[in-house]
Amino acid sequence: MDKQEPSAWKKTIIAAMTSYVDAGSIVAGAAGLSLWQSYLGMNGMQLGLLGALSSNAGSAAVGALIGGRLCDKYGRKFVYTYDLLVYILGMLLIVFGVNYAMLLIGYIIVGLGVGADVVASWTMIAEEAPAENRARHCGSAQFAWALGPAVVLLLSVFLNHLGLLGNRLVFGHLILVAAWVWYQRLQMPESKDWQETKKKETELLAAGRMQKVSYSVLFSGINLKTVLFLVGMYSIWNLCASTWGFFMPYIFEHVGNLSHAMSNALQVGSFVISILATFFIFMGLGDRVNRRLLYFIVGSIYVAGWSMWLLPPESMTMAMVFAFTAFAGINNGAGQQAFYQLWCSELFPSRYRATAQGFTFFVTRFAAAAWAFAFPIIMESLGFRYAVVLMVAFAAVSLIIGTIGAPDTSGKTLEQIEEERYGTKYSQGISANMR
Repeated sequence: MDKQEPSAWKKTIIAAMTSYVDAGSIVAGAAGLSLWQSYLGMNGMQLGLLGALSSNAGSAAVGALIGGRLCDKYGRKFVYTYDLLVYILGMLLIVFGVNYAMLLIGYIIVGLGVGADVVASWTMIAEEAPAENRARHCGSAQFAWALGPAVVLLLSVFLNHLGLLGNRLVFGHLILVAAWVWYQRLQMPESKDWQETKKKETELLAAGRMQKVSYSVLFSGINLKTVLFLVGMYSIWNLCASTWGFFMPYIFEHVGNLSHAMSNALQVGSFVISILATFFIFMGLGDRVNRRLLYFIVGSIYVAGWSMWLLPPESMTMAMVFAFTAFAGINNGAGQQAFYQLWCSELFPSRYRATAQGFTFFVTRFAAAAWAFAFPIIMESLGFRYAVVLMVAFAAVSLIIGTIGAPDTSGKTLEQIEEERYGTKYSQGISANMR
């Protein structure tokens, strides 16, 4: 009996779960940062290095760069089948960590797995999604991206009385989820889009009618413009988002003078709002309304949210903190990251789609790594308000670039988009980089 093909939604959900373990690992680290700092006696430099090389930043950047190239060369399934094993290995080092070296190495290994998996999974989702519902399917990854942190933070609040042991248990639950996802992925088929493209490419290469893909293809013509657009709308925005994801509990406790439990509760609330925003705004409207307008509205909310921290300290009441938490939650659910995931998968041809996404994700996380390293130093030397001015500027620049450059891809197949951007000959493999 032939094995039944999984439904498009099952493929999407299994692929999207990488966002759960990715974002979960970032927030688990954030939720326990003060506990680990106290346990290991980390100074500002060690704290910055941990943030810079975590799955929120540097190591994920390298993982995406490597994983993206492997995805296009060996297939989406090949990468996302094995990278979760790397993730689990890193998680074990964190769970059983007894010194700074174990914690740091664990973070780096987890980040490598996360970076590779994000590219493979997001590409797979876009290629398997129906054209008329692509935003809805791609949004499922964003949904999981918010669900993971919400669960992690709820567990953190529930296990708060156990101290560092509670944080180790939170990391441990991510191992169980990753192991289940890895098992489910063994039964998933390869992307049909990649298989067809690879077959055509192999024939053309054998006939001497096409050159192999290299990174140089991303740095000229329409590809360079697309890379610059995606970096502008996503990488710059991510400087704010990575701060929110990794450092906000620390800021709530040390700037807002809130308790550890309250800061975690606020983060839970924000991620719950992100889940609702993803489902009702991005997944509900992304295929039905003008995407440029949707991007502008959700991006503007983020600028307004960060601007609140520029008000005089006495104005920062709990109501304002709640408002900031809600605004950040809406944007993180239906804002720049959801659009980046969608547009990056749509705007490049199949044969180097993952390579392009890996490169832009590399730039994004590398920039986040530099920012994560600098942020605590800026906080200590110049003060929190100076850092906030920079984050308001980052959010505004991302808003402007994304609004101006938003592509019209709604309802179109990936083949249609490719033909419009590169021409029919390119779609048939008779491309500009032929001999």
